[in-house]
Amino acid sequence: MKKTIMLVIMLGMIGWAVYEFVFPSDEASTGQAVEEETVESGVNLDNDSADQSENEEQKETTASEPTVGLEVGNLAPDFQLATLSGETVALSDYRGSKVMLNFWATWCPPCRVEMPDMEKFHQDTEIEILAVNLTETEPNTEQVQQFVNEYGLSFPILLDEVIEVANTYAIQPIPTSFMIDSEGIIQFKTFGPLTYNQMVAEMEGMD
Repeated sequence: MKKTIMLVIMLGMIGWAVYEFVFPSDEASTGQAVEEETVESGVNLDNDSADQSENEEQKETTASEPTVGLEVGNLAPDFQLATLSGETVALSDYRGSKVMLNFWATWCPPCRVEMPDMEKFHQDTEIEILAVNLTETEPNTEQVQQFVNEYGLSFPILLDEVIEVANTYAIQPIPTSFMIDSEGIIQFKTFGPLTYNQMVAEMEGMD
């Protein structure tokens, strides 16, 4: 009789163990599900954080880049032109230096008035002067060279042979001048001739 009872008890324990193995408790299942959900949620949070950081970096980069334009505070449009001496220069070549960008022509009376002061300004200061000649409006480049010789100009004379750069800078009256700082940012622009003192004052204002 005792053997029978012991046999029944052992069979019952074995059956319970099998039941627990096949059908785990709800608490254990719930804990495992919560853990899996937490891990999955954690992955999503990490991805969201990475996306947010990337978006913030893109916004900071965009905000730090100046707008290319013709107004004070804009980045001056870059260009490349041949000079009267046969070299090719770009505005961006002068990054790191202050630049006076001047548009002119030999037939322009105010330009003739301004040129001696520009040459003195170039000689007395560390300013870089880029004098863009509206070559398409000139009879020929020989006349430009004669003008340069007559006024003893030592700064680069750029030849805008198809008025491409003049159009980019929306030039109408000449002379027109832009003062550009060492970062390439327009700090001053004016229509009409400048005197030597005005040039110096505007250059010093870029410090």
